[in-house]
Amino acid sequence: MRILSPRNKFAIIIIFAALTVSSLTAYFTNKFVKELAEEERFKIDLWANAVKYISTQSDSCQDFSFIFDVIQNNKTVPVILTDEIGKVIGYRNIDIQNINDTISVNKIINRMRTEHEQITINLPDGSKNYVYYFDSTTLNRIYYYPYIQLFTIFIFILISFLSYRQSRKSEQNFIWLGMAKETAHQLGTPTSSLIACSIILKEKYANDEIVSELNKDVMRIETITNRFSQIGTPPRLQRFDVKTIIQESVSYQSKRSPYSVLFTIDIPYEHIFVEANQTLLMWVFENIYKNAIDAMSGEGIIAIVAFCDAKRAYIDIKDNGKGIEKSKFKDIFRAGYSTKERGWGIGLSLSKRIVEIYHKGKIFVLRSEIGAGTTIRIILPRA
Repeated sequence: MRILSPRNKFAIIIIFAALTVSSLTAYFTNKFVKELAEEERFKIDLWANAVKYISTQSDSCQDFSFIFDVIQNNKTVPVILTDEIGKVIGYRNIDIQNINDTISVNKIINRMRTEHEQITINLPDGSKNYVYYFDSTTLNRIYYYPYIQLFTIFIFILISFLSYRQSRKSEQNFIWLGMAKETAHQLGTPTSSLIACSIILKEKYANDEIVSELNKDVMRIETITNRFSQIGTPPRLQRFDVKTIIQESVSYQSKRSPYSVLFTIDIPYEHIFVEANQTLLMWVFENIYKNAIDAMSGEGIIAIVAFCDAKRAYIDIKDNGKGIEKSKFKDIFRAGYSTKERGWGIGLSLSKRIVEIYHKGKIFVLRSEIGAGTTIRIILPRA
């Protein structure tokens, strides 16, 4: 059972409180909107009755001042009054540029009908008038307010979540950086001793093939130590030929891989120059080779193809292993993700950092099919 940290608990409490407040606000606002809508309906009914009263009174001495006040005081609700055949008798709080443009007026009336049922005024002579209306601007603003509030809260929660995730990511990067630096520091002294011993052995047994390979492995340990020491430090980039780096990485890895693993290189260009740190870029290639060998269970073909255009160099590394599910294409580059029982899941994560942060390139799964293999593509800016 996973135990939440105090920081996670606090974040959950804040999110829950924000959602509770916004939900209560939405509930009470919607309730208030309904009450206000009923009140506006009552006002329109009163407005319609006032119009009816005026139209039925023929006594010129009658005091209509209060009735006119009722009609004139409607300053917020858009209203249209028509006769039986749809001719506009009067309107308020609505922009009608041409009252004789029946098409435009009918469009407005139809929209009003969809929003509210018309109010019928039965006149003494048997004819009828109709009142159509929209909700007032104030009511519409109040109606949309809780949704705007919810959206605003959602944006704040999203920003908080992204900030929290970024802080966690920075914390993880700091841990990986510390581990890398400490590893380099711990390897430094024994590596120096091994280098001294290998030099003595090489002087004594100059033609011994085992001593020669041992010396290469000691140099390899020194290279790995240098790699770890460079993590977190902006590397020095120089102009290198990708073809040379690939050939050197394959030459080293093929001698330390099972005989059942075959490496092939297809580079139809004499040179493909890029700005790179050779030590780190070879590390990227070797990490991909090792993952490919694991995916093939130590038997298969690793094909490296390199080509370029005017601005970029492309390196495709293809194996015929077990393949990767499409949903896992991005996960394999995530720190800590591994399908191996003893894997730490940092090889491809570091490779992504080296390619994309240090070399301003891209690394991704170009294609993969279960049971057929995977192709990893690296894109680097040309020098």
